[in-house]
Amino acid sequence: MLDVEPTPTPVFDVESTLAVEWWVTNGPKIAEGALRIALTLIIAVVVRFVLRRLIDRMTRGNGGRKPKLLKPLRERAPQALGALVSERREQRAKTIGSVLKSFVTIIVFGVAFIQVLTELGMNPAPILTSAGILGVAIGFGAQNLVKDFLSGMFMMLEDQYGVGDVVDLGPATGTVESVALRITTIRDTNGTVWYVRNGEILRVGNSSQGFAVAVVDLPLGYGANLASATEVLTKAVEDATGEELLAKDVIDKPQVLGVEKVTPEGITMRVTVKVRPGRQWAVQRALRAKLMPALDDAGISLKSS
Repeated sequence: MLDVEPTPTPVFDVESTLAVEWWVTNGPKIAEGALRIALTLIIAVVVRFVLRRLIDRMTRGNGGRKPKLLKPLRERAPQALGALVSERREQRAKTIGSVLKSFVTIIVFGVAFIQVLTELGMNPAPILTSAGILGVAIGFGAQNLVKDFLSGMFMMLEDQYGVGDVVDLGPATGTVESVALRITTIRDTNGTVWYVRNGEILRVGNSSQGFAVAVVDLPLGYGANLASATEVLTKAVEDATGEELLAKDVIDKPQVLGVEKVTPEGITMRVTVKVRPGRQWAVQRALRAKLMPALDDAGISLKSS
């Protein structure tokens, strides 16, 4: 009689069976969720890339033209700045563009983050609340920095001043060399470079917008004939402003205002000329060099020092 080996009873791995059943039940949902998360991140990256490229195109000027980003905004750049106008526009557009790109990045990835949390089955409300509280705390701790950035942003949008402008910012006076969101850099007449925080600027005196006035005060002695002095100054200033050297800077007829003040030392007469912005100091120096000899040649006594 042949010995027949008993058929082995199959051994089932309970854990493996449960894992298979769990994957069969939940696998499609997990795969679908992972696909949605991946698709959300891809879309976020693509949207961010496209928007940043669009901002870059809007901040670049073509052939010396104003960047598209600045066309809807007010601009007070004086054409007297010449080549500095392009540098001023480029710096302003880049600064505003960098802010917009940062804003786009925060918004796009913020929305994507919330979408991913939703796909993972998490409630984003508590996280957003915590982030809001953290943001408020950081804002209080860095309020001076936030103030500087906000002030710089409004200065950029309103074009209160820019590269090449001669400004009085209160803490310092000089020519603007660069304007950023946090710091404005100016160089005074002595060559000193000043770094002024935008949040500390309470008022701006800009000598380079619209037009400027060249003011020349001429000291006369008490023995001077004021009628003759007025006549000599009127002719001399008209001749001087009609010369090619000054004609390109003068935009209106000069005026001899007459006696400005009387002091124990003598009489001061004032002459004014409306000129292109930023050219008032050069015109003042040129007029002094013309008017003082004209008075001397006419025999009008000048105030002795």
